[in-house]
Amino acid sequence: MHAPSDVPAPSRVDRHAPVPRLGVHLAGDGVDVAVQASHATAVELCLVDAVDAADDGGDRGDVGGGAVASRFRERRVALEGPAFGVWRAHVPGVRAGQRYGFRVHGPWDPAAGLRHNPAKLLVDPYARGLVGELVDDPAIRGHAGADPYGPADDRDSLGFVPHSVVVAEPTGPVAPRPHVPWSETVVYEAHVRGLTQRLEALPEHLRGTYAGLAHPVTIEHLRSLGVTTIELLPVHANVPEPHLLASGRTNYWGYSTLGFFAPHAAYATRAAQAAGPGAVLDEVRGMVHLLHEAGLEVLLDVVHNHTCEGGADGYHLSWRGLDNAVHYLHDGATPARLADVTGTGNSLDFRRPAVVRAALDSLRYWAEGVGVDGFRFDLAVTLGRGESGFDPDHPFLVALQTDPVLSGLKLVAEPWDVGPGGWRTGQFPPPMAEWNDRFRDAVRQFWLADAREASHGRPGHGVRDLATRLAGSADLFGRSDPPLLRGPVASVSYVTAHDGFTLADLVAYDHKHNLANGEGNRDGTNDNRSWNHGLEGPVSTPDATTTVSGAAGGGTGAVPEDPHGADGSALGPGVEIAPLRRRSIRNLFATLVLAAGTPMITAGDEMGRTQRGNNNAYVQDGETSWVSWDLSPWRKDLLATARYLLALRREHPALRPDTFYTGRPVPGSHVPGVPDLVWFDADGELLDHATWHDPQVRTLQMLRTAPEPGASDVLVVLAGSLDAVDVTLPSVRAAAGEALERWSLVWDSDWEHPDDQGDEDARAGDVVVLEPLSVRVYVSPTPPR
Repeated sequence: MHAPSDVPAPSRVDRHAPVPRLGVHLAGDGVDVAVQASHATAVELCLVDAVDAADDGGDRGDVGGGAVASRFRERRVALEGPAFGVWRAHVPGVRAGQRYGFRVHGPWDPAAGLRHNPAKLLVDPYARGLVGELVDDPAIRGHAGADPYGPADDRDSLGFVPHSVVVAEPTGPVAPRPHVPWSETVVYEAHVRGLTQRLEALPEHLRGTYAGLAHPVTIEHLRSLGVTTIELLPVHANVPEPHLLASGRTNYWGYSTLGFFAPHAAYATRAAQAAGPGAVLDEVRGMVHLLHEAGLEVLLDVVHNHTCEGGADGYHLSWRGLDNAVHYLHDGATPARLADVTGTGNSLDFRRPAVVRAALDSLRYWAEGVGVDGFRFDLAVTLGRGESGFDPDHPFLVALQTDPVLSGLKLVAEPWDVGPGGWRTGQFPPPMAEWNDRFRDAVRQFWLADAREASHGRPGHGVRDLATRLAGSADLFGRSDPPLLRGPVASVSYVTAHDGFTLADLVAYDHKHNLANGEGNRDGTNDNRSWNHGLEGPVSTPDATTTVSGAAGGGTGAVPEDPHGADGSALGPGVEIAPLRRRSIRNLFATLVLAAGTPMITAGDEMGRTQRGNNNAYVQDGETSWVSWDLSPWRKDLLATARYLLALRREHPALRPDTFYTGRPVPGSHVPGVPDLVWFDADGELLDHATWHDPQVRTLQMLRTAPEPGASDVLVVLAGSLDAVDVTLPSVRAAAGEALERWSLVWDSDWEHPDDQGDEDARAGDVVVLEPLSVRVYVSPTPPR
């Protein structure tokens, strides 16, 4: 399978020298090589060369899948070690573009957690580039047969696995980081391919690529929308999980990492892919550069909690063959079993310094070498698990707070995993922000789930939890020493994310529709807190006659491309489904934007993207998941509304506080004596204890006073009943005059388009009528500076 090496012998290294940087890096006349494999007895660097099939030397392995059009020659170089668990060498004569991997010798003792198998070519965990596809073949597993604790498999995996590639260090500057303050940050969660694959305004060869994401057309959309920060679903090199690979499908979302340093090449242009991993990296850096020039930040969703190798019966591609007992979390029993706190079959063991180091090295590389502005940590509780469970003072989390490179970036935790004590929202240390699942649940509950219950005559949950989320979730993110240190911006508030229903589907489906995923509709959450407004799925087209009587009615009709653009009766005579659904979308979006905290928008929600009821589209690399840019009239109206609401947020500091409310007057305010936050009921009276706890209460008025001179105060009125409601605007006379006695209506969720507004001024004490399930926003006259 391999030829005698014609590479010069590696130069000797001092085995007691400090541990070098890991990976394969160009250095002088060749490369410096270092790889962690502390339980191995020998490690070989394997230099792989593609050769023409006509060059039949008899010492080459077939390409995966049995293809014979191309073959590989392999040259092996023994590394020295181990020194502190690391094998290393300087190997002359190796240049950028060289394919390589490692073969690791040592005990095959799965019961002890040791899985060394030199028949398997291993990916360098520190590789800057990868080429080739993973092929579904028994050789990509380390064990023979069905028993992962049985004997080792001796088939060579060379032709069936991706190969690492030597890549030169990035050169050339990236435009300076925009450094958007947290209080002004609006996050836009997007998939590199999915965002632009259907964007016909882009040249075809750029659609679905890194370059396409940074094209002026894409940037114009993002800037005009008003977002500041793009959070990209995983762009680390990844491969499908075993059950997907066997069925010819892929993990579209990318949460199945093979290389924490290598960009996923499939998102690069074809030209960059053909030119090799160096060109792919250049395209990624170019994307970051152009987004920075446009004032947009780039966050990466990183998956350091597990790898693509799966459970014990999974792949043998990298970490498992290098140092399985060190890299992966085990249960401590005999035989050694993987401890899975991620739900993926394996979990990386962040009790181990080598694992912590690898994660930090990867983050620094993307921050310094590529220029990204921060990270969102998938299943971040796993990264903070110590000997006794989650520890907010875990060394990895302390490193994020103190590292001179990383501590100044935007760091966002997904604050849970599936292990014991895995829900930790609000418990991560500053300066980290966190995804706020309690915000998601409260907003959906109030506007959708409780409204659905009300349509059946059943009570909901009142306004207390919603008010807490609107005020920035101090009950969650106020925990610190000293208290309230992080402020409401630590709450990355969202109503939807990549995982779950889209905004448009939340108002059109009571149940998930995931059959296309091939898992019998068992996958995906059942806790959607959605409401179909009386009809499951799309309403009938205008020329159809299907109507539904009763709040829980069924019925079928044609399935239009534009499921919210037609009308249909579902809640009784005179009530049309589509307009009410559209208003519900606007209610959800407005609540997200108007709440204290850092709003996160899922790509396409601003244009009514639908997945047709699929709430777990992780395998849907197609039109189900890709953003549609074909805007019908109602989608154009929704986009205009999204832009208007985000502009309203930018214009009024009262809508984006960076400190928690105290219930006391703001020093220096133009309305002395008025608290920074005040709550009123529908009658314009201060909410009392009984009202806060009454599940029948469905109307809430929130007054937020301006946090700085020269700004307006904002009154947000939320009406969650199924009937129109009379609301008395509150009177809060200030000592300085009548600054809070006059109000201008600037937005009403009953408006299909922001241009629908008229000149509607009101005074304290006026009774205004709100449509069922609607939101209004009033602002006070701007005081003189």
